[in-house]
Amino acid sequence: MNDELTYEQALERLDRTLKELEDGDLPLDRALRAVDEARTYLKICQARLDAARQKIEVRAEPSEPVTEP
Repeated sequence: MNDELTYEQALERLDRTLKELEDGDLPLDRALRAVDEARTYLKICQARLDAARQKIEVRAEPSEPVTEP
């Protein structure tokens, strides 16, 4: 798995992996690997969302305190 995946790439791979699992046609060893892959892709998606949220919060903070009249 690659931590350099974008959010969209990781989400696409997560979706593809989950569909494979939902089909139920995987042998047990492949299903277990697919679960591990899905967890990895989910962690990458969460990390990308957390990073985006952090950027939004930093930009939303005013550079100077806002005083009301």
